[in-house]
Amino acid sequence: MKHIGAHVSIGGGVENAPLNAQAIGATAFAMFTKSHRQWLAKPLTAQSIRAFRENCARAGYDPRYILPHDSYLINLCHPEKDGLEKSRQAFLDEFRRCEQLGLLYLNFHPGSHLNQMTESRSLALIAESINWTLAQTNRVAAVIENTAGQGSNVGFCFEHLAEIIERIGDKTRVGVCLDTCHTYSAGYDIKTASGYEQTLQAFDRIVGLNYLKGIHLNDSKKQPGSRVDRHEQIGQGTLGLETFRRIMRDSRLEHIPLILETPDDSLWPEEIRLLKSMTESDL
Repeated sequence: MKHIGAHVSIGGGVENAPLNAQAIGATAFAMFTKSHRQWLAKPLTAQSIRAFRENCARAGYDPRYILPHDSYLINLCHPEKDGLEKSRQAFLDEFRRCEQLGLLYLNFHPGSHLNQMTESRSLALIAESINWTLAQTNRVAAVIENTAGQGSNVGFCFEHLAEIIERIGDKTRVGVCLDTCHTYSAGYDIKTASGYEQTLQAFDRIVGLNYLKGIHLNDSKKQPGSRVDRHEQIGQGTLGLETFRRIMRDSRLEHIPLILETPDDSLWPEEIRLLKSMTESDL
């Protein structure tokens, strides 16, 4: 069974996220645990925590299909000491919020070297940051999202993800989220049947499918290998509908959250219905 949803709003409190997901027909969802554009946020209240857990239970959302995302400000390989410390403290806070909410994952972008260090040093620093955080928390797993490779971002090739994971002490608490737009823009051909299969096999060989904890479903405004991260609505970009039909029918991708991050959230109910229909019959 495929669990399909979107990155929903927490406006008015985190407890509204499961209600917003339910309203669009989602069977999975992503969310922020605080404002994603601010370093600091007020602590979660006991009332919000309780309401979030109750709303998830009432709507039938298992924590395995909830994929929270950290703040976009965090850079776990920041080349400057102050920037790295600020990022690590914010990352730790995000983990603790996930713990409070009873969540199992925290999805994050690995980081950017800002052209001030080598890729290898960046990857080592990211792993060091993850290990530092895991040592101070319980249960929640760090889920690394692959990037398109725009600018100085690392994590655009499977080898980067594997190198980070190799350096993690507790491998039961690390995973990967693949973004379809990022994967395609990074140069992996997931559009053709043969390219899609080769990409999944390469991921399994280099990283391991056992580490795959979620997928972000986004069409792409840009061509393959552009290294530019620009999401498009499902079927309206360069990836096309057939790519998503293939994903919806891939038995290897059962039991992980499949999350829309397409730009027009008013279309999410329609896109969820479309994706669900792909698991049942030809369009």
